[in-house]
Amino acid sequence: MSGLLQVKNLRVAFDGKEVVHGIDFDIAVGEKVALVGESGSGKTVTALSLLRLLGDARVEGRAQFQGLEGGGGPLDLLQLGERVLRGVRGRDIAMIFQEPMTALNPLYTIGDQIAEVLQIKLGLSRKAAWARAVDLLADTGITEPARRAAAYPHQLSGGQRQRAMIAMALACQPRLLLADEPTTALDVSLRGQILDLLDDLQRKHGMAVLMITHDLNLVRRFAQRVIVMENGHIVEQGEVDAVFNRPQHAYTRNLIASRPQRLVPDTDTPPGPDTQAAPLLMSRSLRVRYPVAQPGLRGWFRRGEFVAVHEADFELQAGRTLGVIGESGSGKSTLALAVLGLLPQQDVGGELLVLGRHWSKKQKENKSLRSQVQVVFQDPFSSLSPRRTVEEIVGEGLGVHMPELDAPGRRARVAQVLAEVGLDERQFPGFLQRYPHEFSGGQRQRIAIARALAVRPRLLVLDEPTSALDVSIQKQVLELLQRLQRDHGLAYLLITHDVDVIRAMAHEVLVMQAGRVVEAGPALALLDAPQHPYTQTLVQAAATP
Repeated sequence: MSGLLQVKNLRVAFDGKEVVHGIDFDIAVGEKVALVGESGSGKTVTALSLLRLLGDARVEGRAQFQGLEGGGGPLDLLQLGERVLRGVRGRDIAMIFQEPMTALNPLYTIGDQIAEVLQIKLGLSRKAAWARAVDLLADTGITEPARRAAAYPHQLSGGQRQRAMIAMALACQPRLLLADEPTTALDVSLRGQILDLLDDLQRKHGMAVLMITHDLNLVRRFAQRVIVMENGHIVEQGEVDAVFNRPQHAYTRNLIASRPQRLVPDTDTPPGPDTQAAPLLMSRSLRVRYPVAQPGLRGWFRRGEFVAVHEADFELQAGRTLGVIGESGSGKSTLALAVLGLLPQQDVGGELLVLGRHWSKKQKENKSLRSQVQVVFQDPFSSLSPRRTVEEIVGEGLGVHMPELDAPGRRARVAQVLAEVGLDERQFPGFLQRYPHEFSGGQRQRIAIARALAVRPRLLVLDEPTSALDVSIQKQVLELLQRLQRDHGLAYLLITHDVDVIRAMAHEVLVMQAGRVVEAGPALALLDAPQHPYTQTLVQAAATP
């Protein structure tokens, strides 16, 4: 393979602080390369610097690109004028961003956004550009492409939005595609579909792909060569099999060893002296519906309904973890909302007992129960108030559920629970008065866990608690949760689409598809020998190649 891109001594600095330190790498024509590392390693900054999308950052070095048309030798991307570079972006080098919901314009249809690229870059007429946009959507496997082209981003699923982003990136058949975490927010089966799609399109168009990711399974499945970054340095690079089977650098070895580890006992008997105690959570024929408007004249007189959870049965004992796994739209988050008492009670049918009680329609009657049931959300950056200090965030529930504590007592409880999750004054001087943005992603998730534990709950609902974290940080948080469960006898309702997390954490598991529980049983037995075709698909999609 001939050379397509040669990067030499690339350096990137913000406000005089260097974050990428003189790195070198090459990409050949038609090659699939993965750039891996944890958050803050510099991998996304490296990719964005090639197209000079970093605003006021200082970028130095060379990036010789052979993909430009018109003959002549290679051109240095870092030295091109803005007018010439605008011609390169999208046409010769395209980019798929991590979160399509924020990368796509919410005010324009999908078809308009793809057609705009074709009109600007290729000079097509509006009619021809629209027809080509529909064809591109069809190439990515979107059903009813003409109808989807007329839809707005919020009207598509996560997988459909990601496919639309891919269609837009490939509109001009670029020679190099930069894919920044293109599957992070997707379910395991959708993740596999997007990888297969990129693989097919890469072969069809002969383009090279630089995949930026922290997902090592994705690297094994997709890439030919891998580049490992740590703190702005390339610490190792080579063929995927060689690097994964014989890693030379300690950081690479640590990444490869960072799969979630199971610390919970495998037995089916709940811990503790009283194994016959009533379950903390019990459901019989749980049914959750959402009212929806009906089309036409009927909608004037009555509303229809969409059933999100159908007849779900489950139990959860103290000290145990019940994992709920399924794709987006399977009903698992709706089930969690019902358990948390956050849905109108008239929309919840069947029997649902939380610590032996039903949620009441009167919120005042639920106050004591709410202190016993807490939640840890998926993204700590959005679930923690940016205007409150750590002390205020963690201690907020104490003022409601433990009013007997005075100010020194609240502060002591806050410090105690933060120490339990591994944050204390010795590590972070003055940390109680710091704000969430001053902490890393893993530290923010520890703060979120501390907030949930502050009021001494018995049941925690964990909603994708590690999906936004790097692999090594994910492992640390899962080990923390398992230790807290062992020390305090906590029960966990774990909502996730990650089979590895279920395997590490859960005692029992429910598999949900289209609102129905299609399979249930002890976690390891179910994952090792799944019976339902849907479960088999999920487990197979998550398997390491």
